[in-house]
Amino acid sequence: MIRLAGIADDSIVDGPGIRVTIFGQGCPHHCPGCQNPETWPFEGGSEVEEEALAERVRQNPLARGVTFSGGEPFAQAAGFAKLAALLREDYELAAYTGYTFEQLFAMEDPDVQKLLGLLDILVDGRFVEAERSLSLRFRGSRNQRIIDLPRSLAAGRAVECTAERWTGETT
Repeated sequence: MIRLAGIADDSIVDGPGIRVTIFGQGCPHHCPGCQNPETWPFEGGSEVEEEALAERVRQNPLARGVTFSGGEPFAQAAGFAKLAALLREDYELAAYTGYTFEQLFAMEDPDVQKLLGLLDILVDGRFVEAERSLSLRFRGSRNQRIIDLPRSLAAGRAVECTAERWTGETT
């Protein structure tokens, strides 16, 4: 089960293309200026089975990607890993997190490691109000990075995504 804050069925702001964004309920970070402070309490939201969420995603014929947001998806790593495994074959999977890649990579929680291994993209780092920028693509503050997870896990260090569809920059 995932404690869910909500779902955006046709998001265009949480990654490239039309995506389904799943907002987990509960966040330990409490970043000042957070756009979703209603997702902070861990006792809010409603519990939904991962299979039901996967089926809802599949009902959207236009979605090519799924983004996990929050709240903090890694606070419910087991549930989000189960959902990611159900969706992995058919969708690009991304997650927003207040943790850095390095913090998550160092965690000895097998569910965190499993979730990292199932994702394509990680937008990492806490939102920092003093670093806020509306010109950044798919990020809220300059300190946040768009991480290519398969390359990062293979290298054992954070490798930033260079794909124009994510960064908006041509290389």
